Amino acid sequence: MQRLFSSTFLVFILSAPILQVKAWAQTMVFNTIEEKVPPYTLPDPLTGKDGKKITSAAAWNDQQRPYIYHLFEENVYGRFPIKKIPLQFVVREINNHALNNLAVRKQVRIYLNPPANSAYIDLLVYLPAAAKAPVPVFTGYNFTGNHTVMSDTGIYLSTSWMPPKAKGVIDNKATDSSRGTDTAQWQLREILSHGYGLAVAYYGDIEPDNPDGWKTGIRTTLSTALEIKPEEWSAIGAWAWGLDRIMDYLQQDKAVDAKRIALIGHSRLGKAALWAGAGDQRFAIIVSNESGEGGAALSKRWYGETVAIINQHFPHWFVANYKKYNDNTAALPVDQHMLLSLMAPRPLYVASAEGDQWSDPKGEFLSAKHASAVYALFNKKGIDTDSMPGLHQPVGQNIRYHIRAGKHDVTLYDWQQYLRFADGFWK
Repeated sequence: MQRLFSSTFLVFILSAPILQVKAWAQTMVFNTIEEKVPPYTLPDPLTGKDGKKITSAAAWNDQQRPYIYHLFEENVYGRFPIKKIPLQFVVREINNHALNNLAVRKQVRIYLNPPANSAYIDLLVYLPAAAKAPVPVFTGYNFTGNHTVMSDTGIYLSTSWMPPKAKGVIDNKATDSSRGTDTAQWQLREILSHGYGLAVAYYGDIEPDNPDGWKTGIRTTLSTALEIKPEEWSAIGAWAWGLDRIMDYLQQDKAVDAKRIALIGHSRLGKAALWAGAGDQRFAIIVSNESGEGGAALSKRWYGETVAIINQHFPHWFVANYKKYNDNTAALPVDQHMLLSLMAPRPLYVASAEGDQWSDPKGEFLSAKHASAVYALFNKKGIDTDSMPGLHQPVGQNIRYHIRAGKHDVTLYDWQQYLRFADGFWK
């Protein structure tokens, strides 16, 4: 979960209209009172580089979409590697009677550039045991290893670097006591009950989430093979690239319906999911769960976490150019509604939580609202209300949004909405 301070301190800062804090010799200024948000101007996703209006889906796909995508590459996330590398998919285990015969469990290792490199992604897949045909799948990253997704002793314990404060972690290594600690975030039985599968991986397999993670992650170990320098992309870029490699596996798994893959991410992993969804149009549905600053929330809107704060505390997440806008977001040539518009015309769900003001729920709603103009080019209806909806009152069609009660998390309520959303397109 994306948090900078202790919970006690967060309660204090979220009750203050404007606060200035000295920390690590840097000044952080942020606001959590709506009336204190100053005016801001958003770039129009439908105004082209030449100043002309984009009026058709063809012009969007051919001209504007590549232009906006490049602006995000240059200013926010860095570029993806152009060069392809070989992949090897090794099915390490299959259990046809998992969860008391409810599911088929597969554990797959995706080797990246074998045999020259030892980098890999461990993918945990659950599919409905009763399925008679290839099934749609929700996919995404977990925060602390596949073994945390279910209390299932058959899941291999991750051997990758783990954040020190994670449950059951000792000396940055997972232990058996961490098994099943994130089951509430995945709601596997609910997913299976809709006839869908789940494919998850640990984002730390790609790059450890710390400022020095690039030294042991793929931005270094695969830099020669991919012909890209570590500074040319970011941790979020690397994690997003890893999601594309998971998609490569899912496309060739005959038990999976590769045309119906939903990509989901929470918090920092929601940022990675959005960037992956923007670049890889094989993902049929994209879900952003409280992705906040650098994800779905507007950057130019001064509320909650800011560009300056996120760059100060997570310098590895974004490309170096993003730091140029720490104190001048007005000069940033993009904002996050333009990132969301890159999902068009695919279904997009953006969600917030009332207790997560740090992620700026209204900024996430407005971002989804402003992306709707691009969906209209494809005759797809997004969000047509200007008013922030009430709690537990989802709005929108091809772009959908809700805010729920509670904290920064993924809950059963969230999953129920995402599954209902997918049902509307897939059933």
